[in-house]
Amino acid sequence: MTSLLTTFLTPADTSATTLPCHDTEAADLFFSERPADLEQAKTLCAGCPLIEECRQGALDRAEPWGVWGGAIFDAGRIIAVKRGRGRPRKNPAQDAA
Repeated sequence: MTSLLTTFLTPADTSATTLPCHDTEAADLFFSERPADLEQAKTLCAGCPLIEECRQGALDRAEPWGVWGGAIFDAGRIIAVKRGRGRPRKNPAQDAA
């Protein structure tokens, strides 16, 4: 991802510290298995100045997974929501109780 970002960045535009994906504490969120973490990563992308370029670059490269440009990628495609691991409950009414 760094090569993509350095292609579009100039020192006058922004610094790497303002890009949420360059924050070492949040970096794991962008490739997490947990749907809640991926949603948080999407939120971090919202204010990024390179969101469109990042998303298009990921589409062009058919990124296998992760959050790129505020979108969740799976098998090179954008998906709306990542489903959690495991089998869904058979009786959702019991969950509400």
